[in-house]
Amino acid sequence: MKFGLFGIGSGPCAQPEVAKAVAQAAELAGYDSLWTGEHVVLPDPQAPPSPAPPEAPMLHPSTILAYLAGVTSTIKLGTGIVLIAQRNPLVLAKEIASLDVVTQGRLIFGIGAGYLKAEFDALGIEFSERGARTDEYIEVLRNLWQSDNPEFSGKFTRFSAIQSRPRPAREGGPPIVVGGASPAALRRAVQKCHGWYGFALDLDSTTTCIAGLQEAAKKYERPAGLGELEISITPRHRLTPDQVSQYEDAGVSKLILLQPGSNQQDLIDYLNNTAEQLM
Repeated sequence: MKFGLFGIGSGPCAQPEVAKAVAQAAELAGYDSLWTGEHVVLPDPQAPPSPAPPEAPMLHPSTILAYLAGVTSTIKLGTGIVLIAQRNPLVLAKEIASLDVVTQGRLIFGIGAGYLKAEFDALGIEFSERGARTDEYIEVLRNLWQSDNPEFSGKFTRFSAIQSRPRPAREGGPPIVVGGASPAALRRAVQKCHGWYGFALDLDSTTTCIAGLQEAAKKYERPAGLGELEISITPRHRLTPDQVSQYEDAGVSKLILLQPGSNQQDLIDYLNNTAEQLM
């Protein structure tokens, strides 16, 4: 089992000096990866399903991960997740390729379609189109990263006779991990992505989603180049060694832990204690 930490750009870790200290401590303790969250805006006042108060600080994923790439050397850096339906895909392709270069190939590109209608409304993007945009934009990104002569004609995106350089550090681009538990998200994981990420789940909901992924794999062809689907979970609760084994038996290969605590020392104590108990 591999272990990651979620929330490196939010809460206390929205302060760069705290994020740096936590990232370096996690790398020293042997964690596999650090993960951001993302919301461009949050509804004010907060109302379900908004995940945080409107004043909650969230650093832009590429900004904080580029900073942490300069103060770490081995730990992987993941976007958990980028809401790609809210982005111009050509700008995003440049941003993520640049980030993969800056991280020297340590980037994990986590994506999602999004679920806050108020956020899409504020950005002027049709909420009902988010799934279709997500599917198309994955193809756009890979086209720009892989084709010698990028060209695309889709519902939302058209281009030809262009280049977007530099390409990512890794041939073909960083691994793409998709979040979400809807049938569309599970289908997207099987058809288009290297991994699937379930956020704030317990063991029962994890096994339900994994069963959904298995059913999707029976319906949809998976390109051989994507390899075996890696399953990552952020549990909604603290874990015991027995629970880690249960997640592993269910098919989970990475646990991305929520960080409790309101200050740097609390976070570092938590990650060190967790490493000693579970890793």
